[in-house]
Parts: sequence; C-alpha cells; structure tokens
Amino acid sequence: MKPLLEGHAVGLLSEAGCPAIADPGALLVEAAHQEGVRVVPLVGPSSIVLALMASGLEGQRFAFCGYLPREAGERGKRIRELEQRSKREKETQIFIETPYRNEALLGALLEACREKTRLCIAADLTLPSESVTTKTIGDWRRTKAAIGKRPAVFLLLAD
Repeated sequence: MKPLLEGHAVGLLSEAGCPAIADPGALLVEAAHQEGVRVVPLVGPSSIVLALMASGLEGQRFAFCGYLPREAGERGKRIRELEQRSKREKETQIFIETPYRNEALLGALLEACREKTRLCIAADLTLPSESVTTKTIGDWRRTKAAIGKRPAVFLLLAD
C-alpha cells in the first residue's frame, strides 16, 4: 500500500483470469478501499466469463462458486446443493478446480448429478488446445470423457 499512499499509480495483474476474482488480489483491493484509494477495474480475458459465453447455458442468471470442497463427501454434498439451486433459480453454477483435481471433480459430478442436468467443461481457454463441451450428465457418463491436468472451468445448469 505504501506506493499507493505516496501517490504512485499501481497496477494489479493476475496470472490467470481477472484480478480479485478467485484471486488473492481482492485483499489488496479491499485495503485500497479502506485507505480511500481510487480503484479502476480494467478487464482482460477472464476464463470464467469466456466459459459462460461459450457454454450455451443460462447467461442472465449465474453464480460463480469458486472452488468446491476437496473432501469427497463434502464435495458431493456441495454439488447436489448447487444442482438444486440451479434448478430452483434457473441459474448457471460456475466453479473451478486445480488441474490435478479435475478428474476427481468430474467423477463426483457424474456420480452426484441427475441425468438431464447439463455440464459444460471449458479447458485451456484461449490456447490452441482449447475445448468447450456442453452435454447432459447422461451423455458425459456414456462418453467416459477425461479432462486431464488442464486449467478448466465447470458450468452446471439443471433443468
């Protein structure tokens, strides 16, 4: 905060996504507000927004839920809660995971969700290996898909 308080212009960059969204930069932004420092947001590509745009799922009502619990039982419970919320609110639920836990999350989604719930997996966005695929849970189960250890965004919409 010292350079800001001395009147210097400061920028906050994030290595992936938007600063302060699923990013510890929010702590710096909060501190700036507490000190009365003007905060000017500038957006670049955000994997969260890009995934929603490409998913074909509900874009008027959506919630970014961050990371789901690591522990299998709690993760399954949270997935069921998000699916119920999605159905009740007609709202796309968006969440992310670290690449090395992608397969565990996909397995938990396929186990916990109803057959007709739609799931989009958007991986490697803006890279040559980019893939954005939206299918019902039933279709995902039949294709036995794998994501691998790639940065991915998961979007869920229950009918």
